[in-house]
Amino acid sequence: MKKRFVLFFLIAGVILNGCTIIFQRGRRSDVEKISELSGQLDELMAARNLLADRLKQEIADKQVRLEMAEKGLVITFVADILFDSGKAKIKSEAMPTLDKVAAVLSENLSDYSIGIEGHTDNNPIKYSGWKSNWELSTSRALSVLHYLNQDKGISGNRLSAIGYGEFNPVASNDTKEGMRLNRRVEIVVLPKVTKVKKQEEAAPEAPKQYYK
Repeated sequence: MKKRFVLFFLIAGVILNGCTIIFQRGRRSDVEKISELSGQLDELMAARNLLADRLKQEIADKQVRLEMAEKGLVITFVADILFDSGKAKIKSEAMPTLDKVAAVLSENLSDYSIGIEGHTDNNPIKYSGWKSNWELSTSRALSVLHYLNQDKGISGNRLSAIGYGEFNPVASNDTKEGMRLNRRVEIVVLPKVTKVKKQEEAAPEAPKQYYK
C-alpha cells in the first residue's frame, strides 16, 4: 500500500513540475528521493488519521470525506454544508468544521502547499447572478482560501484556488444524491516534489577527445 502511494506521488511530481523524473538503480539521489516521498506519505497519513478523529461526526453525517489520492491528501466538503444554494459566502455554522481542518494544516502540515478546488453539479445557472458554474465554483474555492488565509492565518504563498464548474463530477448528475456529491469543495494537501533534471541535462558530460 505504501509503495503504491509513493508511486502516486512520483506521478504527481511529473504532472505538477512538467519534467521527467529519472530513477536509476543504486543512485544515491534516487534512494534519497524515494525516502523523502515515503516520509511525506507518513506525515500525510498521520494528518489524515488526526483529521478522521477530529471530524468523526462530520464524516459520519457524510458532510466531509477524507481520501489519499494521486494528487495528495484530499479533504472534501459537500458544498451544501458550506454554502447556501447559488451562494459563495461560507455559512457561519460551517466555520467550526473548517477550523478543525485549518488547525491541522497549520500545526501538522505547515510545510505543505494547499490547493482548493471548487466543483458544481451540471445544473445551469439561472437565478443566482453568476455567469456560469465556473464563476460559482471559483468563487467558492476563493471564499475558502480567504477564510484560511485571513481568518486562520495560513500563509498566502501556500494557497491556491481553482474552479472546475461541473466538469469533474464524482457521481452521476442523473440523481439528486449524485448532484449533491458533485457540489463540493476539495482542500488538497499537495506532495512536495523536487524537480529532477531531465535525462539529457542529468547525463554526465562525455570526456573530451584529444588527438595528436
